[in-house]
Amino acid sequence: MTQPLGVNLSFCVKRWVTPALWTEVVRQHLATDLVQLSFDLIDPMWPDEVKAKLAKETRAAAAAQGITIHSAFIGLAHYTFNQLLHPEPAVRAFAEAWLVRAMDFAKDAGIPRVGGPLGAIASRVDGHEADALPEADYADLVARMRRLSQAAHERGLVELLVEPTPMRREWPWTIGQARQLMDDLSGAPVPWSLCVDWGHGTYEPLYGTDHGEMRPWLHDLAGHIGALHLQQTDYQLDCHWDFTKPGRVDPHAAKDLIEGSGLGQRPVFLEVFYPFELDDAAVLARMARSMDILRTAFAR
Repeated sequence: MTQPLGVNLSFCVKRWVTPALWTEVVRQHLATDLVQLSFDLIDPMWPDEVKAKLAKETRAAAAAQGITIHSAFIGLAHYTFNQLLHPEPAVRAFAEAWLVRAMDFAKDAGIPRVGGPLGAIASRVDGHEADALPEADYADLVARMRRLSQAAHERGLVELLVEPTPMRREWPWTIGQARQLMDDLSGAPVPWSLCVDWGHGTYEPLYGTDHGEMRPWLHDLAGHIGALHLQQTDYQLDCHWDFTKPGRVDPHAAKDLIEGSGLGQRPVFLEVFYPFELDDAAVLARMARSMDILRTAFAR
């Protein structure tokens, strides 16, 4: 069976921002019917009547174009605020409430999953970065994630997703941390899974040049992985390039590794971020070409 291949809507931000627009772009320009919605297109904190209207429009537009929305994911906007690991407890509480409202939107839009990066602790003024979260911060994070799982259950969602990120300030950033977090969330009403990003696990300034690239992430965490993000990158930054740009990610090798790790049925989403100044026609052309490249690789 062909690997499920879709696109994260990060490339639509500040461009194709309504459901009618992005569904047409996805279906007609990218010839794709599987998406991961970005919460850079919908702010869950918008007024209830606006949120409800857009949820209804999202559900209808996706159905009209034959598009499946696998999940709704935190985008760059909310990601910048440190979220569930902010040093101010009131901000953590707001981030938890934000995610509950994100689940409300997902329920109304017919989207069965919500996820994203969890948050970041504050940096120290001396620049030192610890290898682990303070115990109290970790315990608070797990407690909030368990409450969020209960909220997801009450709204009929089927899965929540955590995206590991390649920064010591965030959590989890190692394979061991990711496994421990999944173990500590075992038995939650709605399961938490991992969304692993190709440009995160390959970040050499953090993990070194001899860490095996993505193989240990996929092999060691296969039982916990619910989805994957794919991007072109140079392993020196989290680039999120498309596949018209030269880089170190070979789509054919990525497909073989995913399949060899027992993840051949997990959805893979191309996740690309473009400069806002880049013209729309160039974005459409590069995204269409990238999806063609990935379709060829993943259809084998």
